Amino acid sequence: MKAFISWSGGKETALSCYKAIQNRHIQVSYLLNMISEDGKHSRSHGVSSKLLKLQAEAIGIPIIQRRTAWKGYEGEFKKAVSRLKEKGVDTGIFGDIDLQEHRDWIERVCKDIGIKPVLPLWKKKREELLKEFIRVGFETIVISVRADILGKEWLGRHVNEDFINDLKKKEHIDLCGEAGEYHTLVVSGPIFKKNIMILNAKKIKNGKHWFLDILDYEITEKV
Repeated sequence: MKAFISWSGGKETALSCYKAIQNRHIQVSYLLNMISEDGKHSRSHGVSSKLLKLQAEAIGIPIIQRRTAWKGYEGEFKKAVSRLKEKGVDTGIFGDIDLQEHRDWIERVCKDIGIKPVLPLWKKKREELLKEFIRVGFETIVISVRADILGKEWLGRHVNEDFINDLKKKEHIDLCGEAGEYHTLVVSGPIFKKNIMILNAKKIKNGKHWFLDILDYEITEKV
């Protein structure tokens, strides 16, 4: 099966990609990333589109970025996947865990365009997923948080055992950030051929969120 992965740049999509690659019957050929109308940021997590291109370069899988507003998102997503289908893609990989409305949307849209949806993380326990992510060798940093739940001191933190333990001390929080409590950017791991090094960043507040504005970065060779 030739597949694309719905790509956000964060930990769930990276782990889903890793699991798909481990399946000898799946060839992950493209990262699909929906971006803002101006082409500057990802539509989902607000990550710089340039940084996501750099991430794809470090991984070694081409990224397809399609501009869209939230209104019309589904139609643009279908157009993008339909073009990939013309290139032989028949499978879509998604990093959703257990939000049923998300799965319902994925299955409906994929059915409409004749694509098989695969959700490698579906119904897995949050802490187990985080620990597996760490165990297989991924490195990721927190790039945004909800200001009403987590403070700006969480920005730039690495997802590790200490991170998990500190999150568990918080009340009413999803360990994987499925309610938008935090988002991450993966900078290294088993699916990466090279690493991304963050050289300079600043913390900014925009509305109800704190963001890590990454100003300078580079690709480095794996040691």
